[in-house]
Amino acid sequence: MKKQDLVLMSYLRQNSRMSLTNLSKKTGIPISSIFDRLKKANGTLIQKHVSLLDFGKLGFSVKVSILLKVGKQEKEKVKDALVKFFNVNSLCKVNNGYDFLVEAIFHDLKELEDFFDALDKKFTIRKREVYYIIEDLKKEGFLSDPQLLSYVMPAY
Repeated sequence: MKKQDLVLMSYLRQNSRMSLTNLSKKTGIPISSIFDRLKKANGTLIQKHVSLLDFGKLGFSVKVSILLKVGKQEKEKVKDALVKFFNVNSLCKVNNGYDFLVEAIFHDLKELEDFFDALDKKFTIRKREVYYIIEDLKKEGFLSDPQLLSYVMPAY
């Protein structure tokens, strides 16, 4: 990846709705080149465009990170169920004694307990650790500051 591409991606990490004109002014890359680079990056380097929401303002006051260890025979079924579950915001396959890291969002603790009950009824959950997220201190900050790219990628 060229340095200009990394700088461009960094500005888009700050604000993916930034206009091509503004991106051109900030990066020094011609608008037509930015357009071509973004078209090429969509679906490959850029996986999707999303809005980060304040779930608390939408009435979802419980946010948790959950580590799960499940039976070997059930891993795929648990994964498929978690992917489809409405409250699951992010799902990762992990190691170090666990199989999945789940970020989930709920209206209240009862809804969270209902989620655990549904999992326990359908699958063998061998081990579970729950961490309640009190406050997001930083979200989606990696590679979002063009001034700090030299720290992340020293060759730049």
